[in-house]
This record gives sequence, C-alpha cells and structure tokens, in this order.
Amino acid sequence: MASVQLQASIPAAIRTRNPYSSSSFTPSPPLVSFAAKSPEIHRKRFGWRFACRAMVQQAVQGAPAAYAKEMERLSAKESLLLAFKDSGGFEALVTGKTTEMQRIDVNERITGLERLNPTPRPTTSPFLEGRWNFEWFGSGSPGLFAARILFERFPSTLANFSKMDVAIKDGYAKITANLKLLNSIESKFILSTRLSVEGPLRMKEEYVEGILESPTVIEETVPEQLKGALGQAVNTMQQMPVPIRDAISSGLTIPLNGAFQRLFMISYLDEEILIIRDTAGVPEVLTRLSAPLSAEPIAEYES
Repeated sequence: MASVQLQASIPAAIRTRNPYSSSSFTPSPPLVSFAAKSPEIHRKRFGWRFACRAMVQQAVQGAPAAYAKEMERLSAKESLLLAFKDSGGFEALVTGKTTEMQRIDVNERITGLERLNPTPRPTTSPFLEGRWNFEWFGSGSPGLFAARILFERFPSTLANFSKMDVAIKDGYAKITANLKLLNSIESKFILSTRLSVEGPLRMKEEYVEGILESPTVIEETVPEQLKGALGQAVNTMQQMPVPIRDAISSGLTIPLNGAFQRLFMISYLDEEILIIRDTAGVPEVLTRLSAPLSAEPIAEYES
C-alpha cells in the first residue's frame, strides 16, 4: 500500500517503466530539437554562429593556400633566372652556344612560370611600361635571327652583340641593340614600334623606323695597328660638307612606316619579369631594368 502511494506521488513524467511489471505507462515524449519545432526561430538565433564559423574556416583555409601559391611563383621565378645563368646568359644565346638540354630546361621553366601569371589583363597593366632587358629569345625570334646573322658574318673578336633592351611608354616601344666592333667602336641600332591593344592578352606591334646611330670610338681600346687608319677616317669625316657630316653624325634613319608588324601575346607579367609569345608560340623573356615610366595604365582595348 505504501508502495502504491509512493508511485502515485511521483509525477508521470519522471516515472520509468519497470520491465518486470506487467503494468506499463506511456512516458512523456523526449525533448524534441528546438530547430525541428521552430526552424525559423532557430535560424534567427543561431544562424549567425554557423555563418561566422564558415567565414573563419574559409579565412583559415584560404590564407595558407594563397601563401603557398605565392611561394610557388617566387620559386619558379628564381628557378628560371638560375636557368638563364646556367645556360650562359645572353651572350651564349646569341652566339649559338646554348645546348639542346639547356634550351629545353629554360623552356620548361618558362612554361611553369606562365601558369602562375598574377596579372589577368597584362596588356592594360601599368606594370607593362618601363625599361626591360632581353634575357631569352626563342629559336624563331626576330632578335635572335638578327643576332645570328651578325655573328655569322663577323667573328666574335670583331663584333660583339652585348645586350638588347626595350623601353615601353604611352603605347610605343623603343628597342635598342648595343653593338661593339673591334672592342673599341660602339654603336646602337634603335627600332621604334607602335603598340596597340588587341585584347586582355594580345597586342599588335607595328615597326615605325630604325636608326643606326653614328659609332662612338673608345680611343683607349683601339689597337695600335688601327690607330693610323682611324685617324685618316676622322680627318676625312671632318673635310666633308657640313650637311653630309651632320647626316652621318646623326646616324642612318630607315623609315618603315608600319610596313612590318607582328602579333604577340603576353603570357606572364609582374613587377620584375615579362614573357611574350608570338603567333608561332616562340617565347621571349625580359627582366625589368627600371620602374614603370608612368603609373597610368594603357588605354583599354575596344572589342
């Protein structure tokens, strides 16, 4: 009797079923999820927690990924520059002394860097303007072709193609090739071109004029056996009529008026390296010599 009274005094919600008793009761249903009963209230009260958690996870996962990609790009740049050095540099390239293994190694590293291009629209990027030094020509590049002709006609002891650079500003490019004859006579060939934007990656280059500057003689390095001939040439120059002398001293200008042109694509551009490819896919790699000459981007192309 006391047991019956005790059970009666216990609320039904907390009584448990006795597995050995024949009598049973229906307990209160378990606590149901608050979200299941009222999903809208749950979303308002707790949704911001899930949103913040997702944002934090994205930031934590994104930062290392971006850092790793940037480290990969910097490593690829360093690897490419090291490959240039191992292949003998510009002089070995223009004289044809680079080996097949060195060329394929450089091309492999060029391709690896191109896929990490950080500039999606390089043709209108302010990074494009500035002064660049040519580091690498492909086998079909016009620059390499001209250099090969020079060194096939003259031995390296007579003619030396020391370097070539380009200055880009306001839609124009000025390519300068530095020549040295007999290690004592310096001259420059300057090719002026007009650049027009054809797309986010593609540009057209039209050749405007070429100028062969009057040579400069370094008297300290002139061989003794040539000093007499050099003196006679200087005297002959001074005896020429003034108009002819001025024309020679100002160099030889070759007007081109856009008779020659080419299309090329910028496959990589950052603040230090520029890679372009012509219509045949031949790469040219340039490294920056000076900062951009203007902070203004090149005018957008019209599609």
